[in-house]
Amino acid sequence: MSDQTLHIAMYPWFAMGHLTSFLHISNKLAERGHKISFFIPIKTQPKMVQFNLHPDLISFIPINVPHVDGLPPGTETTADITFHLHPHLVTAMDLTRPQIEQSLCELNPNFVFFDFSYWLPEFLRQLGKNIKSVHYCTISPATVGYLISPERKLTEKMLTEFEYREAPTSFPSSSIKLRAHEARGLVYGANQEYGRGITFLKRQQINFGDCDAIAFKTCRELEGPFCNYLETQLRKPVILAGPVVPEPPSSQLEDKWAKWLGGFEPRALIFCAFGSECILKKEQLQELLLGFELTGLPFFAALKPPTGVESIESALPQGFLERVKGKGVVYGGWVQQPLILKHPSVGCFVTHCGSGSLSEALVNECQLVLLPNVGDQFINARMMSGDLKVGVEVEKGDEDGLFSKAGVCKAVKAVIDEDSEVGKEVRANHAKWREFFSSKGLENSYIDDFVHRLHKLLG
Repeated sequence: MSDQTLHIAMYPWFAMGHLTSFLHISNKLAERGHKISFFIPIKTQPKMVQFNLHPDLISFIPINVPHVDGLPPGTETTADITFHLHPHLVTAMDLTRPQIEQSLCELNPNFVFFDFSYWLPEFLRQLGKNIKSVHYCTISPATVGYLISPERKLTEKMLTEFEYREAPTSFPSSSIKLRAHEARGLVYGANQEYGRGITFLKRQQINFGDCDAIAFKTCRELEGPFCNYLETQLRKPVILAGPVVPEPPSSQLEDKWAKWLGGFEPRALIFCAFGSECILKKEQLQELLLGFELTGLPFFAALKPPTGVESIESALPQGFLERVKGKGVVYGGWVQQPLILKHPSVGCFVTHCGSGSLSEALVNECQLVLLPNVGDQFINARMMSGDLKVGVEVEKGDEDGLFSKAGVCKAVKAVIDEDSEVGKEVRANHAKWREFFSSKGLENSYIDDFVHRLHKLLG
């Protein structure tokens, strides 16, 4: 059985971070000769083609995303809409069920990797073809264990904000705790309808409860205790794919950015990017940028404009562009983040703590400033700052969640000061993990074991 070529279908949530994460693991599996059938919205497919490193083994299967009232016409991914419209998009994803089920009957794969389509495991069992469902989770084991562990008895009661501030009783020893505004937001979000007739929390409980196995893009050296905790709590296999570091991009950094970044000394510049979905309110966007100005350092901020604001330029503080001319850029469009992080002039990365961004940052030499915005980002930030001590988190108000320009400046100064105790500590720890992730054979050994565990699941 161990020599059998596997056929794996992939159906990720319609968010670019999820699509790229599923495609990264697809590339690693295809490297070993396994066949991948990757379901993807029709118009989104061209955006992903460049990341398909094995087109002979990874086949994109285009799907029509049905229109749902409340969504702009043509919506396919979360990049097309604001956060409050996500429940409508997940409804659209659920409405693809007939397309997906018909395709799976024809494809007859060994496995289906999924994350948000909670109805898939039940369908596969009813099909009776021994097709196994694997919840390929794009968030960390620590996040899953903290938020939805069966130990919290979420099927019996609605958790309060106060209870969510503390970890479950037998959760591994950790610095992870939530602040008042974070717990409040998570409790609210968990109980909101997320698709027709189902809450976000219920969707996730079914995802984790009904699948045959759970897979994560992490390694035991990093999150071993949390993985063990989940296996005990959920009573099913937890399979680790290792760090799954994306292949270095074959493309070149856009010429205008390469030229601009090349005008600064090594490790002198702050780079800030918050992903495709994070949108700050205008007042907080201004505090962030004023914080960069306070440091006196050059900076490159790639941020989406606040809701209701026509462009990023119109959201800037009065006179800001004139004051930072020549040493500060604020850009509202997409940038080549992996290539910018590798640039020698970048010494500090201010991140929203998305899993993908943290993975990219840990294999580069820029120091981390952590500014989480929503959901799993809070727990990622606590892990990075508290457990691993590889970055410094920007201070926020416990109740209102607001940060100040002084707080931003303080966090940046802390990580770039090579002589301070904090600066020395985060640099040493970051260097240790960078060396670990770069160690020869690490990824191959994890992917080989990942494939071995998949074979065992088939029996």
